[in-house]
Amino acid sequence: METETKTTQSYSEQWYWDERYTNESDPFDWYQNYTSLAPLINLYVPRRTHPVLVIGCGNSAFSEGMVDDGYEDVVSIDISSVVIDAMNKKHSDRPQLKYLKMDVRDMKVFEDASFDAVIDKGTLDSILCGSNSRQHSTQMLEEVWRVLKDKGVYILITYGAPDYRLRLFKDSRSWTTKLHVIDKSLTDHQPLETSKWELTKPIPLDAEGSSVESALGKSPDVHYIYVCIKDESLKREADTA
Repeated sequence: METETKTTQSYSEQWYWDERYTNESDPFDWYQNYTSLAPLINLYVPRRTHPVLVIGCGNSAFSEGMVDDGYEDVVSIDISSVVIDAMNKKHSDRPQLKYLKMDVRDMKVFEDASFDAVIDKGTLDSILCGSNSRQHSTQMLEEVWRVLKDKGVYILITYGAPDYRLRLFKDSRSWTTKLHVIDKSLTDHQPLETSKWELTKPIPLDAEGSSVESALGKSPDVHYIYVCIKDESLKREADTA
């Protein structure tokens, strides 16, 4: 148990991922793959010619899946130089895919309002496993907000339930947030019709997240998907209140 705890605490550290990707080169998708999430991505990111940012990409095939599905400008970043070097080499013949070594808490390479969407499968979760997690997660969410265009979407796929994740969003910026869920057991080998929950239908969500238990029951076996929409008008209202 102690070893497992130390491992999860290392999820926010570059050395851990460099070591892991040096020893594990096979593609791995955290939580869900692109095929299972495609209907939701297509719903909230309809303009396939506009730039999309995938954070904490690792050696996942997710970005590749987006390009295969017609997206033309997918930028992927990761803190590990080992995996970024490997992914650049792997996809050197696909100009629609760009891989950059970068810390999501400091994305100054990107100008403000650069992306229509930011997609996160487990990166926020990894940061929350480390030291100073609240500070670092707030830094990350501030940067995600900054690089998004107005009305752009931050799509977070996570194990984190609303009672905690909603507080993080509230403490960073003013987001309009929708919640979707997907069965943890769902894979690309199963049709969406076998899912207990309709992926593209939002779950009722109040400010504290207490409405979710009424809709899903206690401890549902799902991944939560938060679709956070950047709304500059909410920020202006908060600044003048």
